[in-house]
Amino acid sequence: MRIEHFLTAKAAAHPAKTALITEHKRMCYEELDDLSSRLAAALFMNGVRRDDRVLIFMDNCWEAAVSIFAVLKAGATFSPINASTKAEKLAYIITDCDATAILTQARLMPVVAEASRYSGKTGIFVASTVAADNQCPAGATSLADCLTFQAGEIDHRGIDVDLAMLIYTSGSTGRPKGVMMTHRNCDAAADSITTYLRNSPDDIILNVLPLAFDYGLYQLLMAVRLGATLVLEKSFAFPQAVFERIRQERVTGLPLVPTMAAMILQMRDLAPGFLPSLRYISNTAAALPPSHIERLRFLFPGVRLYSMYGLTECKRCTYLPPEELDRRPGSVGIAIPNTEAFVVDDHGQRVPPGVAGELIIRGPHVMQGYWRNEAATARALRPGPNPWEKVLYTGDLFRADEEGFLYFVGRKDDIIKSRGEKVAPKEVEAVLHAHPGIAEAVVVGVPDPVLGHAIGAVIVRSDPALSEKDIIRHCARHLEDFMVPKVIEFRRELPKTDTGKVSRRLAAETMEAAQ
Repeated sequence: MRIEHFLTAKAAAHPAKTALITEHKRMCYEELDDLSSRLAAALFMNGVRRDDRVLIFMDNCWEAAVSIFAVLKAGATFSPINASTKAEKLAYIITDCDATAILTQARLMPVVAEASRYSGKTGIFVASTVAADNQCPAGATSLADCLTFQAGEIDHRGIDVDLAMLIYTSGSTGRPKGVMMTHRNCDAAADSITTYLRNSPDDIILNVLPLAFDYGLYQLLMAVRLGATLVLEKSFAFPQAVFERIRQERVTGLPLVPTMAAMILQMRDLAPGFLPSLRYISNTAAALPPSHIERLRFLFPGVRLYSMYGLTECKRCTYLPPEELDRRPGSVGIAIPNTEAFVVDDHGQRVPPGVAGELIIRGPHVMQGYWRNEAATARALRPGPNPWEKVLYTGDLFRADEEGFLYFVGRKDDIIKSRGEKVAPKEVEAVLHAHPGIAEAVVVGVPDPVLGHAIGAVIVRSDPALSEKDIIRHCARHLEDFMVPKVIEFRRELPKTDTGKVSRRLAAETMEAAQ
């Protein structure tokens, strides 16, 4: 099924049901469907056609949700871009995907203008924040700057193997790559995830993650697919305000990332059960340390906590059933429904339990490849166990236990070689996170003339009195000596990507520069 059909079906069945709640607007399914159809007609009138690429350069707002479905209704492919993206990177994406149009907000128009100059691309249609009343939004310079809604139906004749979205990776190494996902890919991922989360139309999901981040984007897609309600917040900068919104709206689902968990766990005035409406919490982007899982379970008794693993190239790979948390707190679980996950060696052969190797994913949610990047596609998508398929080589190292539960070891290119030994940063980070005086930590390799690389740790303290010696003693009690950090740096916060994910590359660069 095509993604826009999720919306039209739910609007027909439950037109008055609340679909979207934002700071300034509540929108029912009928209104979301109507506005996106009218915006699709406006896009068509301005030259957008089937399979064209349209950038959606906005923060978390109702206009972004409308724009996503409007682009799909026009038969085009949407590419969500984080609102914090700078002009140079935006220019690269404009050129790389040969964008036909950009939908943005009035306040971001200067960035778009600068990016357009960098890209040198002509003929691109740009419209700032859309307005249902056809009035130019504050900050736009003329009516030509804003896109008005139109009446009309579009018969684009698209099918479910057309590209639905082109979502660019964060570009932690080199230029960002455009991950190609069809409507069928997105439908398969949404179906699998909502199955194991036990989602229903009665769920009210609160999302603070950027819609440009696939984890945040899928909260919208899954909610509309189900006919559930999505509460859209712009950030988690003020947790107490978010908690109040959860209480007001009786939110049942809260997707978070480890940095959000760390913020919650640093708060001193929270009592167990302080958000009684919550049914589940999910986590991805990086594995939660077992110590964080334990403390979250204390704060949220009776709430199902899902530890998950995924990547943009297939959305989600694994989940740990909450009933397994006590037995396997360090595991990210088993393959999601309708997916196969297994570990192989450097020759593509499956390895026995307990042996680390690269994680391979089979399933209908695996990407089609990287946009116009055949070399990168060939590295990621390789022949699978059957002659008719290709499977995803994730680039991540895992090991499986005797029952098939998976444990993240690290990125293949993150492994640190120190004193001739291989060190997985995640193993050291797990020990660091177990210390009550540490809020967050990231481990990197620091060039060393004797060791090759020394183990370095960038740390955010929850206890200001914690010293380097305290940390080294703690690690020495739990790790082999070659894994104990030799270089420790304290910071107020860890370097992060636009999506809020801790950036090991940036941490390594700044630590190396300080030496």
